[in-house]
Amino acid sequence: MLTKQNQKLILKLIPIFNETQVRMFVAKEVVALGRGGLKYIHELTGISRPTILRGIKELRSKRKLSLSERIRAEGGGRKKLEDTSPEAIRALEKIMEETTAGDPMSALRWTSKSTTKIAEELTKQGYKISQRSVHRKLKEMNYSLRLNVKYKEGTAPVNRDQQFQNINAMVKKFLKHKNPVLSVDTKKKELVGEFKNNGRSWRQKGKPRQVNVYDYPSLADGKAIPYGAYDIQRNEGFVNVGMTYDTAEFAVNSICRWWRYVGNMHYASAKKLLICADGGGSNGSRNRAWKYYLQKLSDSLDLDISVCHYPPGTSKWNKIEHRLFSFISLNWQGEPLISYETVVKLIGGTKTNKGLQVKAKLDRRSYKKGKVISDKEMGEINIEYDKVNPKWNYTIRPHKSKKKKN
Repeated sequence: MLTKQNQKLILKLIPIFNETQVRMFVAKEVVALGRGGLKYIHELTGISRPTILRGIKELRSKRKLSLSERIRAEGGGRKKLEDTSPEAIRALEKIMEETTAGDPMSALRWTSKSTTKIAEELTKQGYKISQRSVHRKLKEMNYSLRLNVKYKEGTAPVNRDQQFQNINAMVKKFLKHKNPVLSVDTKKKELVGEFKNNGRSWRQKGKPRQVNVYDYPSLADGKAIPYGAYDIQRNEGFVNVGMTYDTAEFAVNSICRWWRYVGNMHYASAKKLLICADGGGSNGSRNRAWKYYLQKLSDSLDLDISVCHYPPGTSKWNKIEHRLFSFISLNWQGEPLISYETVVKLIGGTKTNKGLQVKAKLDRRSYKKGKVISDKEMGEINIEYDKVNPKWNYTIRPHKSKKKKN
């Protein structure tokens, strides 16, 4: 079939043609391709088969073709979907949000659902929309069809999909009752100093920023450990920048600082908190210290803290990755992180067109690795494991003796 270069050329030309020109153009390509060309061009461009067949019929007719006539009466034709039914666009975005696959850190997103199936789903929800309209809108939303890539070794947990459904249900339940939902994780550690930071920034010609040739840790002033808490309900991020180690105590203290600086203002009357976290690292599902310090936080805040862990190998689906961390990386690209103040200010200066706001604080506290939690200490944790995937879902409640009196 067509080379990638020719595919890009076709997709580049189509938007500048009028309807008749598009019909003629794709029809010509189908005729040139021969057997299988109709299906191929239909899938490449999203143009319906009847339209392409009509173009082929016109090409083969003896009637003289004319492209100078008006396509339709002035002001005629269908209005854009976003003009006639903005609710349908929001429904489409919701479908894609729940079924998006791939690397969320990338600016390009993709889905495995066909446009026909998506159109059918939207029709079931009461929105009259065609496959082609879905195809056009997904292109505008920066989605594209992608092939599978052999990348992962081993097999995924058999209850992975069940856990995703459980997380989705828990998030909806908490949001419905206006209780806070946090997506948490540790961003990649960064060396602080005159080191190259990937990306480019605007500077005067001939005056590039000079940085160290080598990224030796010995040349650094220290390392920055950004632990983020993303508020799904308010589209707000809080990042606690550590200076020592990424431990469970640091992770829980980061959540505590979120509550102190942000959460308490918006959720003062809340009695429950949901945390969506990866399955490993400082907030891992098997990390005893993580549960131990969460108990201390639960007692301190008088909150029931529910935790849902993402299954192994699925951390990229954690919302904080593509709703917060990716934008922080874009914001500081090309800027050397020369000091902790620079790190904090660049994180705090991150914003998006959809209203993302970020606060950042430097955590000067020293955290020690290797904290061992005894069986006795584990036994004192007031924890209730869920019936669904209990190793990944549980709730830690305040000790009654430490609860505030009403």
